[in-house]
Amino acid sequence: CTAIFTRLATRDLHKPISILFCNLAVSDLFTSFSGFWISMLFITYPDITIFGSWDMLAPYSLYTTSILSTIYNLVSIGIERYLAVAESMRTRFRVARNHSVAVVFINWVLAFFLGCLPLMGWNCLHAQSNISVLYSPFCVNYLVFIAMPNVAMAFLVPLFTYLRIIIILRKRKLRMQACGQATGTYRSAETQVARTSISIWLLALVSYAPFLAGVVFDAANRRCHGELYPGVYIFRNCTAILITLTCLGNPLLYTLRLRALGARLKALRGLWASRVRACAV
Repeated sequence: CTAIFTRLATRDLHKPISILFCNLAVSDLFTSFSGFWISMLFITYPDITIFGSWDMLAPYSLYTTSILSTIYNLVSIGIERYLAVAESMRTRFRVARNHSVAVVFINWVLAFFLGCLPLMGWNCLHAQSNISVLYSPFCVNYLVFIAMPNVAMAFLVPLFTYLRIIIILRKRKLRMQACGQATGTYRSAETQVARTSISIWLLALVSYAPFLAGVVFDAANRRCHGELYPGVYIFRNCTAILITLTCLGNPLLYTLRLRALGARLKALRGLWASRVRACAV
């Protein structure tokens, strides 16, 4: 909420990337509310979170929707940051406010469609043969369909985009060295991008890898609830806690650190353009 209110109240932050930051905060807030709903159901009726019921179908679907929206926002932010520093200034100008709004709309439509498929009928309340033991009443094939591509995208796309940013900064630093110019600013920006990208990637790894491992375990082991209780369900609850912790980590990584990083990269683009012209002369 602090990240949302700060960016809405500050005129200087009304930029395309700020729209993505606000949407990321909204999806994190949505994750927190739906997770709180599931927690209250678990406290009130513990058995339904294990054996599954219609009461758990809606909160689980909304929780999945918010997680998918968070993943799509993380990917969108990484791509926007890459376009902000790639090749030339013209690339940056193509990312406008209407583009960010369209990306936000597409992210939520896709997240709602995929996350609410169980509410549309893809559930195993009446098909016990394919029911997930860990995440009842979801079907195992639905969890595999959702988890595999989206978790892989959460790992690979940010890794590629931020790695490309580091490579671009390093190439520009080498060109400045060839022109006899100082490269301390580029070295500092490269270090900060590396630290931020590593933090973002590790946060995604810690948050989503246990959930993916649970889905793989669920698909590979067809056992009854009694054989898995209580250790596997404790692991399932821990995965939910780790995913919810991203709601705290995302504002710290994206709102506080990348705000200063964006200003530094903007200054570097102006510095790069002026020094390239001087070197050419």
